[in-house]
Amino acid sequence: MAAVFPANQVIVVGGGLAGMSAANTVVENGGRTLLLDKSSFCGGNSTKATSGINGAGTKTQKTKSIPDTADIFVADTLKGGAKKPELAKVLCVNSAADVDWLVDKFDLDLSLVARLGGHSQPRTHRGKERFPGMTITYALIQMLEKVAEKTNRARIITKAEVFKLLQNGRNVVGCEYRKAGKVVKEFGPMILASGGFGADFGSDSLLATYRPDLLHLPTTNGEHCTGDAIKMGEAIGAATIDLEWVQVHPTGLVKPDDPDAKVKFLAAEALRGVGGIVLDATGNRFCNELGRRDYVTGEMWKNKPPFRLCLNRAAADEIIWHAKHYTGRGVMKFYPSGEDLAKDMGVPLQTLVDAHQKHFEAAKKQEKDPDGGPFPAYPSGKTWDEPSGKTGSGKKFFHNIIDGSKVATEPFYVAIITPVIHYCMGGLECTVDAECIDKSGKVIPGLYVAGEAAGGIHGNNRLGGNSLLDCVVFGRVAGKAACKFTFGKDEKFKPCPVPTELKELTK
Repeated sequence: MAAVFPANQVIVVGGGLAGMSAANTVVENGGRTLLLDKSSFCGGNSTKATSGINGAGTKTQKTKSIPDTADIFVADTLKGGAKKPELAKVLCVNSAADVDWLVDKFDLDLSLVARLGGHSQPRTHRGKERFPGMTITYALIQMLEKVAEKTNRARIITKAEVFKLLQNGRNVVGCEYRKAGKVVKEFGPMILASGGFGADFGSDSLLATYRPDLLHLPTTNGEHCTGDAIKMGEAIGAATIDLEWVQVHPTGLVKPDDPDAKVKFLAAEALRGVGGIVLDATGNRFCNELGRRDYVTGEMWKNKPPFRLCLNRAAADEIIWHAKHYTGRGVMKFYPSGEDLAKDMGVPLQTLVDAHQKHFEAAKKQEKDPDGGPFPAYPSGKTWDEPSGKTGSGKKFFHNIIDGSKVATEPFYVAIITPVIHYCMGGLECTVDAECIDKSGKVIPGLYVAGEAAGGIHGNNRLGGNSLLDCVVFGRVAGKAACKFTFGKDEKFKPCPVPTELKELTK
């Protein structure tokens, strides 16, 4: 083993945002990295993330005078479903610095902020154009590609399917992967960041084992999401946690000419954050659009489909790049007026007028008397909004409302939506330093996990905007921890000088 340890590289499995955050962090700290991805290109599901990345206390929030703190964010995350306060604290306390890292080090625009379901402050950051998951992940991919091109500090190998972890005693010391029909061994500590199992539909799959009741649902996950990291970890005795908790997102987009497609595009939660409302087949609201994802999905299952996500002019204008993109893909439709929408839905125009008027009146009462409503609100307090209030999780935040008198002539962007398998909260159990542990709770030296492959961070429900954040925060935590492990005492085995900036390595 002396020939390969101390190792001169950190191996990262998975080229999505968690893997790229880990790999860039290793390079930033003076390490060398090898990134392996089984797909023909990097990006994974991270590039599909449409709402944004959460941060509490960011520079962007401060310029907008948003009074957010890590403590408020921790409380929201725990109320939203997280069960391990120590992991929630890592996620939330690091959020501001890591969002600012993206802006400062990768020249990203994250200047817009929205409030998503379950958040008591607007903290979900995105740019003015394109989907945030795509822009953030591609920026990190491009940085690592340039470092790999110009230096010997990084290598990226695609079409490389890692299938086995190598051990020396309990220590993980490398992996085996298949590429072009050959098996290759690489040595170094491992960071597993290959995603969840939301497309693992086989008869012996993780979904079939833990959530067979969901196998009939469509998914937003790419076909690569088959739980590889979890399966490899389990094979060497790593502990898993929360595998039964699979998030069903309420707003998968239905393409009218292909309604039964197994893989569906996701409607960003930010569409509801800017004021989108959800209507049932009869044209009525039935839930708090800004409730937890599991709650909104549950209310949909109690009501009559098809369900529609409707954005009035002001709401659509606030997120117009998304609205036009969805419309261009055929999963959203523009209606010049509410009258046209009512006709297409086959409901009386008056029904849509009444639904908007009641929503408008509830919002105005909430503004005037926020604590006097007759219904319980989420995450706390009272609401005047009857359709959501009756569910026990009432709406208390309203945005871009219109009164009923405007509906007949108001233009709308509208999508038909359906519940979809979206995200796996469960995965390999880890410490606050992203170290994998065995079933007795002992750390497995040399094995780290980040992103959706990690379990225990979100509990039984993940809040919107926390997945990209989880990727960056725990990707960076894993990268730093793996460097510390590799460099040894007094950083004796650090292979490269620490760069002042990642950018300086790309020149």
